Amino acid sequence: MKYPPTRTVEAVTDIAGIAVPDPYRWLEEETPEVRDWQREQADLAASVVFDGVDRDAVRELVLAFGTGARPDPPRYAAGQWFRASGTDLVVSGTPYGDGRRIASLGEDVPSWLAPSPDGSVLAAGICDDGSEHNTIRLIETATGRELDGAPAQVLHSAWAGGVSWLPDGSGFYFFALTGPPEEFRQAVFLHRLGGGTTLEPVPVGGSREYTLIQTGDRWEVAAHRVGAPFPIAVRPVGGTWRPFVTDCPGMIAGHIVGDRYVAVTDVDAPRGRVVAISLDDPSDWTELVPEGDTVLRSLTPVGEHLYLSELDATFARVRVLDGAGAVVGEVPLPGRGALSSPFFPLTALAVGNPAPSYVFAFSTPTSSWAVHAHRLGAPLETLVPPAVTLDATVGVGEAIASDGVPIPYHLISRGADSSGSPNPPVLVSAYGAAGVPLLPAYQADLAAFVAAGGAVVQAYLRGGGEFGRDWWTAAHRERKHVRDADLVAVAEHLIDTGRATAGGLALTGGSDGGLMCGVAATTRPDLWRAVLPRAPLLDLIGGTRDPYLEFVLRKAWGDPDDPADVRRFLGLSPYELIRDGEFPAMYIQAGANDPRCRPWHARKFAARLQAAQRGDAPILVHVFEDAGHGAATGHDVAVEQDTAWLAFLIRSCGLRI
Repeated sequence: MKYPPTRTVEAVTDIAGIAVPDPYRWLEEETPEVRDWQREQADLAASVVFDGVDRDAVRELVLAFGTGARPDPPRYAAGQWFRASGTDLVVSGTPYGDGRRIASLGEDVPSWLAPSPDGSVLAAGICDDGSEHNTIRLIETATGRELDGAPAQVLHSAWAGGVSWLPDGSGFYFFALTGPPEEFRQAVFLHRLGGGTTLEPVPVGGSREYTLIQTGDRWEVAAHRVGAPFPIAVRPVGGTWRPFVTDCPGMIAGHIVGDRYVAVTDVDAPRGRVVAISLDDPSDWTELVPEGDTVLRSLTPVGEHLYLSELDATFARVRVLDGAGAVVGEVPLPGRGALSSPFFPLTALAVGNPAPSYVFAFSTPTSSWAVHAHRLGAPLETLVPPAVTLDATVGVGEAIASDGVPIPYHLISRGADSSGSPNPPVLVSAYGAAGVPLLPAYQADLAAFVAAGGAVVQAYLRGGGEFGRDWWTAAHRERKHVRDADLVAVAEHLIDTGRATAGGLALTGGSDGGLMCGVAATTRPDLWRAVLPRAPLLDLIGGTRDPYLEFVLRKAWGDPDDPADVRRFLGLSPYELIRDGEFPAMYIQAGANDPRCRPWHARKFAARLQAAQRGDAPILVHVFEDAGHGAATGHDVAVEQDTAWLAFLIRSCGLRI
C-alpha cells in the first residue's frame, strides 16, 4: 500500500513533568499542507474501499435501510403539534396531521424545535455545517414571519435542550457560548421577546458543566451536569437564585411538580428510585418508587401523570405514575426494543410543554423507528409505523470477563451468509463509556450490514449505563481499562464458541467507542479482520490541549496535572500505543467540523499506524467535509459516510451483494 508522504517532527509534549514524543503533531493544525494531505488520504481511502465493490449497490442498500432511521416526534403547545418536514415547519391539530405549513427555512433542517407555551412563536436551532454549533431563529407561527432580535449567541450543542420558555411566553432561557467555540466557555442566558439578551447569574461555583433551566408557575430550577444532572440551584419566580443540592454524588433528574422536584435518582440506589424533594427544603426527601430490578432512566410529565422510562435487561419499559407518585399503569410497548431518548439525561429534561398524551418513538434491532401515542386507559395508538423490517433474529448471549462478571450481548443475524455458510462474518459494535446506555434499537448502518450477509454483536460493556450506576463506575476513571478487557472477553467468547474465527471479527464504535477501537487494534490485533472507528477520540495526551476534551478527560479519565494519571493515559491512548507490527485493516472516519473529537485525532493516528504497519492490510482515513460528530451531519453527507463504511466492511469480510 503506497500512502501519501507524511513527514515527522521533533515535537515533545511535557505533561505533568512527563515528556511525550509527538512526531505527527503538525497534523493537528488546519493548514493548506494538512488539508492537501487529508484530501490525498480521502482519495486513497475511496479507491481502496470501493475496489471490487459495487458502489451504487451499496448506496442503495444504505438508502433502503436508512428510511426511518432518525426519529423526530413532534412538539406540543396550546392544543397544536409542531414538527419539521424537511426544511418546512408544520403545525397541526394532531401529531402528524396535514396541518399548515408555517414557513420554510430555506436549505436549513432544524436541529431542534421549541414552541412557546401559547404556540405563537416557534424557536428553532439551526446548524448548517454538521458541527452541532447552532443559532436560534424565531418564527411567528400565525404569519411565518421570522422575528428580529433573536439571540446572537451560538449554542455549542443542543445538550441543554435548546431553549426553556417562560410559562407566560415572554422569553426563554438558553445555554450558549460566551466566546469562540474552541475555547468552550458557556453560560446561561435569558432572552426577552422584543427585548434583549442578558447573562443569567446561576450559582454553579465556576463549574464548566452544562446547565438547563426548568421553569414552572411558581419555581425555577437549574439542572446542572450533562451525564448525571442534579438541581444545583432554585428560586421562586421573581426571586433570587440560591444553592439547592450541592456536592451531589449521583443523578437527580426530574421536574417541578407543584412545590416539589420529582426525580429519578441513583443516590443510594444504583439502579434508580423516584423521589420527591421539597423545593423549600433540599433535605426533605420522600421516596415514591423504590429501587427495583430495572434501571430507572427518566420521567416525562404528561397531563397530570408522569411516565417513568426504565431498562429491563437493556429493553425498554414504561410505567405511569400519578401526581402522588403511585404506579397506576404501564405502557403496552409494541415489542422488545428501545425508546428514542437523548444521549444524556440532562437533555431528556427538556420536555417542553406537557402534552395531553405520551408521544414516543420506539424501535427494535430489526424494525425501524415508529411513533406511538399513549393515554392512560386507552389502547396504544400507532402514529407512524416502522418503515423498515429486517429479516433477522435477535439472540441473547453473554461472555465472562476476566474478573468473572457476565458481559451481555445481542446477536442480530439472518442465520447464514451469502455463500451459505452457517457462520456469517461478525461485526462487534460497542461503546461502554460515560454512563450512556447502548440500546437494543434500530441502527440503519448495522441493519444494512446484516442485510448484506453479516451478523452483528451488540455488546454491553462496563462503562455504559445499561445496568445502572455501578455498571458505569466499574469502568470509569482509574478503571477505564475494564471496558477494553470486557471487549476482549466478548471477542474471545465468540471465537471459543465457534461464532467467529480468530482474526475474523470486525469491530466498530464511535467517539469514546472509537478510542475503544484504537486500543483493540493496537493491543490485540490478532482478534480482528477489520476495525472501523467513527468520529474517534484517539490521542488522550493531545486531547489535554483541547478545552472541550480537557474538560471531558478530567470528568471521565483523570487529572492531566497528576503524573500517575498521565502515565495511565499513556497506557490507554491509541496514538501512544502504536508500535511496529501487523495490524488489521482499518478504516477511520472523521468529520472536518467535529467539535468533540476533532479530525486531527484520526489524522495523527492513521499517519502513525501507516508508518508502523508491517502487514498487508490497508490503514485508511477519510475526513468528510461538512460532517461533525454525527448528530448534526446532514443527510446526504451521512449517506456517503455510511456507504463507504459499509463498502469497506463488505470488502474486508468477503461478502457479495
